[in-house]
Amino acid sequence: MLLDQYKQKGLFFNVNFLESTDTQMQAYRGELILIEGEIGDDKGHSKPPVDVMRGVFILADDKIRMLGGVVDSMDSLPALMDKYSADFASDISALIYVVNLEKAVVTDISGFNFILIPMTQGVPWNETMEELAIEKSDLKGQSAGNKLVTVYEELKTYKPKYASVAFDAAMTMITDAKREGWGAV
Repeated sequence: MLLDQYKQKGLFFNVNFLESTDTQMQAYRGELILIEGEIGDDKGHSKPPVDVMRGVFILADDKIRMLGGVVDSMDSLPALMDKYSADFASDISALIYVVNLEKAVVTDISGFNFILIPMTQGVPWNETMEELAIEKSDLKGQSAGNKLVTVYEELKTYKPKYASVAFDAAMTMITDAKREGWGAV
């Protein structure tokens, strides 16, 4: 399956899980490499990735059916498209959080419909649950992978009330916001 190929190519980083669902699709949560690191030594070991999408959740069969996560910059979206859009289903459900986006929008990127939402702090999965009004009880008793199927079913029919703008216009809606980190100092 497609996500197995991504794993073999080393496109996943900080993997939370990769598993099959009851719908014959694969579910993944973790980070997705957008730009790989350079080769770091003569043994071929890579340096850390240059750019990643964090908090990623993907549902795929032979195509990516659902994609979510957070990028630090609108400038990361062209790298995402260059690397992965050939594997997108024509009706992909995509909800991407962007740290430096001024306001939430719906946009078309290379023929694919994307919901883009600003987020300087938080976890994409939790924010998506809130955005789609999914309660914890809606997911109770489901495997990790099947929880993604539930989110996918909600996202497919979700109609956000955000302005619809051209991607070029969305690329101008940036701020100087930086991701707010938490944790030990």
